[in-house]
Amino acid sequence: MQHPRKEKIWALPTPSLTEAADVACLSRELGVSQTLARLLCRRGYRTPEAATAFFNCTDAVLHRPLLMKDMDRAVARMRQAVDGGERIVIYGDYDVDGVTAVSLLYLYFTSLGADVSYYIPSRTGEGYGISVGAIDRFAAEDVTCMITVDTGITANDEVLYARDHGIDVVITDHHECRLPLPPAVAVVDPHRPDCTYPFRDLAGVGVAFKFVSAYESALAVERGEQEIDGVRAVCLRYADLMAIGTIADVMPIVDENRVMVKYGMQAVENTERAGLRALIDLVNAAKGGEAPRRKITTGFIGYALAPRLNAAGRMRDATIAVELLLADNEARAMRLAEELCEINRERQQEENSIAEEAFRRIEEEIDLEKTRVLVLESDHWRQGIIGIVSSRITERYGLPSILVSFDGNATGSPYDEGKGSGRSTGGVNLVEALGACEDLLVKFGGHEQAAGLTVRRDRLEEFRRCINEYVDSILPRDRAKVSLSADMELQLSDVTLPLAEELVKLEPFGTANPVPRFVLRELVVEHIADLGGGKHLKLTVGKEGRSVYALLFSTTRSEIDFFEGDTVDVLATLDINEFRGRRSVQLTAQDIRRSACYRDALELEKQRYLEIKGGDAFGAGEGILPDRTLCVHAYTAIRREYRRGKDTFTEEELLALLNMEAPCHIHYACMKYILHIFNELQICGIEEPSAEVYRFTVGYRTEKTDIERSLILKKLRTQCRSEEGGER
Repeated sequence: MQHPRKEKIWALPTPSLTEAADVACLSRELGVSQTLARLLCRRGYRTPEAATAFFNCTDAVLHRPLLMKDMDRAVARMRQAVDGGERIVIYGDYDVDGVTAVSLLYLYFTSLGADVSYYIPSRTGEGYGISVGAIDRFAAEDVTCMITVDTGITANDEVLYARDHGIDVVITDHHECRLPLPPAVAVVDPHRPDCTYPFRDLAGVGVAFKFVSAYESALAVERGEQEIDGVRAVCLRYADLMAIGTIADVMPIVDENRVMVKYGMQAVENTERAGLRALIDLVNAAKGGEAPRRKITTGFIGYALAPRLNAAGRMRDATIAVELLLADNEARAMRLAEELCEINRERQQEENSIAEEAFRRIEEEIDLEKTRVLVLESDHWRQGIIGIVSSRITERYGLPSILVSFDGNATGSPYDEGKGSGRSTGGVNLVEALGACEDLLVKFGGHEQAAGLTVRRDRLEEFRRCINEYVDSILPRDRAKVSLSADMELQLSDVTLPLAEELVKLEPFGTANPVPRFVLRELVVEHIADLGGGKHLKLTVGKEGRSVYALLFSTTRSEIDFFEGDTVDVLATLDINEFRGRRSVQLTAQDIRRSACYRDALELEKQRYLEIKGGDAFGAGEGILPDRTLCVHAYTAIRREYRRGKDTFTEEELLALLNMEAPCHIHYACMKYILHIFNELQICGIEEPSAEVYRFTVGYRTEKTDIERSLILKKLRTQCRSEEGGER
């Protein structure tokens, strides 16, 4: 059974009292369109000065790295290790943030001639964070100094264990802290309570970047240069790695993240790293052989490069991704890039398999009206995949979700430990929610919107109850629908290539500076075509004689509830399509739904049906009375969809389906009476599993059915008045 499509809330901002004046001022002073000026205002840049600073995006925005608590101690200890020839190990995480941070530090320390190696734990074998087994290995190899990246902030016992084994630990991390902090030589984390650093939302690679900036600035000062010269040198050398990790970890692209990501994307576009160049070439080849030197965007990094780098740690070994970023041999770089692309294809297949199982279980086993946090577990889900599946679940159902896998530790014992990964929605700090259930967990950590945990099998059910009760206590009950934010409404006449080109000024896009989304109302769906073998859709939508293309990705025909000829509202971004040297504007739709004018008309038709059902007479011109032609058309349309695998429709879906290519407009009441006649004459099986939802069973029929035998139709005719006022 296919479930009815869930309608989403479109959240438009409320204009401020001064918006009109602010927009006029920005448009005049900056020479930008009213649309761009309004976007700037609604994103907090209401004065020409603020907007100019946002556009300029210079290194003047970067904060002094030594403002971060313990940064001076971290630099001092690492300088001692480098200058003293100590054996240093970089300990990182297995995601893109960790991989880029490890690569950045390794490249920097090797450039200083340090005796340095790196270590990334196995996701399935060791799990997240510092492990005692790894420390034993380091001690045996005479390591005396360990610096962490993107991990370590909760590793109190492990840091103490390392110290007892003669290893000093310097922690650089960006995850939420819990007191007391680990007993390390230095703990560099902008989230520690006593850190007054002006910007807290750095990725793990961002903190590593600031550490290297501090280190290089100290060397610059000793050379008689300024601190900023050291920072600029680090930007030129490593901004590409910083940008990739920051975008992949979904950090806000504001403040100094915006500056470093902007520089970093330029560096990626012109990269001389053999590994990155090979990976970009393969991605472009997979997309149709476009030139590898095309413009790099945050979307390209986030949706093309990052998943391939991430796949190594999810499916096999994250060091493959590090080796790619460190590769200086083109042949080796291409082999590693090809391996990552193959691993990513395997990841996609496994992700889809887990997602399909999870979606089915949610629909069949969980009461979505009462559940506040979706918690699912399995003995066979791969731990490296459940995080991205959790993201898909949260996006689909608008609820925080946590997936727990006992893979590799499924003995059936109540003491089995499962690794979990969760994603949250606005209004729910996932780390705080896990903290409310701390007594039931082995460990946990992460961010407000994404976190990891370990839980015993015998405590899983109690944990599910506990976290649902906690979230229920902090959220209002009207959180059932998924909310999609939009910046403003546009007319279709506003959707032009010059506007799409102007919006580029807002780049780089990302969290806290998203791609602008617009609402366009009352567009007519002129044509629907399949893309990507039916996985995506390409629509032509128009209004008042003007038409544009609208792409709807990851959506099939069976999943939409509108058809050609319908009037719809569209929530979309504006994009530039380049084909054979020609540039044009197009829409990329996030959601499409029928317009209010359609809904108002439908409500009137529904009310008319109730009146006629109650015995009212109706005119022949109202289109209420079905005939054989309309019944045949309806049966043919339902049978066609049934054979395609779609057997369940909401009333609105069914009405839209029947009106597509209909010989005339089919009134709601006419549709209802066609269904009554089908049911009466057993033309097809019709069930109503819930209100305003129909499920059909269509069998093979060897002979025609005479609808004139229908008593319902005969009674309906007695209520129908002729055009002259008499009955028919």
